[in-house]
Amino acid sequence: MKKLVSALLIVAMLLVCATACGPASETDELKVGFIYLHDENSTYDKNFMDAAKAACEAMGVTYLQKANISESNECYDAAVELVEEGCDIVFADSFGHESHLLKAAKEYPDVEFCHATGTLAHTEGLDNFHNAFASIYEGRYLAGVVAGMKLNEMIEAGEITAEQAKMGYVGAFTYAEVISGYTSFYLGAKSVCPSVTMDVQFTGSWYNEQLEKEAATALINKGSVLISQHADSMGAPTACEEAGVPNVSYNGSTAAACPETFLISSRINWEPYYEYIITCVKDGTAIAADWTGTLETGSVELSELGTNVAAGTAEKLAEVEEELKNGTKKVFDTSTFTVDGAAITTYMADVDTDEAYTGDTEAIEDGAFAESKARSAPYFDLRIDGITLLNEAM
Repeated sequence: MKKLVSALLIVAMLLVCATACGPASETDELKVGFIYLHDENSTYDKNFMDAAKAACEAMGVTYLQKANISESNECYDAAVELVEEGCDIVFADSFGHESHLLKAAKEYPDVEFCHATGTLAHTEGLDNFHNAFASIYEGRYLAGVVAGMKLNEMIEAGEITAEQAKMGYVGAFTYAEVISGYTSFYLGAKSVCPSVTMDVQFTGSWYNEQLEKEAATALINKGSVLISQHADSMGAPTACEEAGVPNVSYNGSTAAACPETFLISSRINWEPYYEYIITCVKDGTAIAADWTGTLETGSVELSELGTNVAAGTAEKLAEVEEELKNGTKKVFDTSTFTVDGAAITTYMADVDTDEAYTGDTEAIEDGAFAESKARSAPYFDLRIDGITLLNEAM
């Protein structure tokens, strides 16, 4: 009898180990935790929130969210809380979250930590820490084409002269991500409106509606006849609607709130990345240290066109998008811009980020700056001719 009881106990223990320690079964519940810098009032964070809901519901997994988490140790605490709540994946959406998320990743090697816009995954070498971004510079370039078409229409209608085709751009900080974005937007506009110039005003904040509105208003008062932005509120679009100035927004259409001035919006669609990392965890496969979404993966999207775009815009947009997809057009083609009057044939970019922003990687390939190839986060930081920075904000 004792032998029978012992045998039964051994079988029971083996069953428990198989359940607790073995591969995930179809009934195991996968959980994904999300950390956001702001809440749904920020267009940047709302874009992540909407994608998280859509992807997790489509993949049949549970998701937890923590909003208004600052770029401080609060992020580390939020990550730990999500791990303790059973999350298998923890994702954070802001650049300044990275070091705090990395700290959590080192403490919890069995949990996957993923981060948007970060730069450290490819040098840290942790199996469970990953960066992701998308080729949004292609989306901004396409949005710039729409802006350039509008400027041409204004010139042809006699509303402005070719020399008055000046755009304004509201930026958050003087970081490579923002520089890459406003430069690609400008180059898109310049590709159809050669006389265009652009002023950039920085706010020193990713999300400050008043400062963004004030920056847009200041740009308009200095002669900008069209405004775009890399900032996260409705401040700039609202200023444009009030002044009757065409606007290109970011991370979502403002057509409903600004029907008279909205032209187009570009955004990163994070659903493909979320679905990718969830699939990796479900299948037990490795998540890439750096992942870059593209137009082809559905990670770079444009909104609908506004009602006041120039005639022929839709057709031109489709043409240029196809050229970007098939590689016959490159956003940062070095034959299309100069720096201090000189062509760029070589440039060492700061890819392996350090405090001094020392260049370490040759970025010019086949006559173009190879953005987001050496790592997912943007590293284009050239200050090209035609664009004037009215201030700095680091």
